[in-house]
Amino acid sequence: MISIAVVDDEKVFSDQMTAMLRRWQDAHGVELEITCFEDGIDIAEDFRHKWDIIFLDIQMRLLNGLETARRIRACDNDVILIFVTTMAQYAINGYEVDAFDYILKPLEYAKFELRMNKAAKEAEKKKSHTSVYLKKYSDLVKVSTDDLLYIEVSGHTLKYVTSGGTYEKRAKISDAEAELNGLPFSRCSLSYLVNLKRIDRVSKDSVFIGGYELPISRNRKKEFLQAFTDYLEAGF
Repeated sequence: MISIAVVDDEKVFSDQMTAMLRRWQDAHGVELEITCFEDGIDIAEDFRHKWDIIFLDIQMRLLNGLETARRIRACDNDVILIFVTTMAQYAINGYEVDAFDYILKPLEYAKFELRMNKAAKEAEKKKSHTSVYLKKYSDLVKVSTDDLLYIEVSGHTLKYVTSGGTYEKRAKISDAEAELNGLPFSRCSLSYLVNLKRIDRVSKDSVFIGGYELPISRNRKKEFLQAFTDYLEAGF
């Protein structure tokens, strides 16, 4: 099942989008859970991590689509955002919030179906990946494990380093290993747990990842290099 939010302050378009989603559901045999919101403020306030895809009207009375998207991105980096607008130039700003796509009004099913096919495929791909909830300031943020570069332990705190920023969590590195069990992560030293997917280069005593150079300790070297070799040989 794919969970979808439709955010539009004009009921005629909200109803039309819902009808298209139901038509797509019947044609493709994929169950959809659809919830409609009358304005951006309604979904942004008390945002919940339950949506796979959000269709966002850009021009709304209380909170426009771009600002709504910024608030959503502050606590969810993973949800697929698709803007719905009458003017394409408004949607160009979607890169600021990592928007997946945009749809122009008036809505046409053929064009909608092409975008929905791509979005549904991306949503299913994201579902197959694990996400972790991490604290940034006072917010809990959903972060895909694919976005993690490495995890560093410092005292009783873990630093989760991503290409988009750093998050902290009070835990032991063994807790992080257990949480990520089955995913391509391996310790290159006592202090670092590395995402094998994101490695750029490995030298004799270092691993390079996302612009960072991390040391490979002598007692972890054989195990780490074997884990990386196994990952590569698995065809990734």
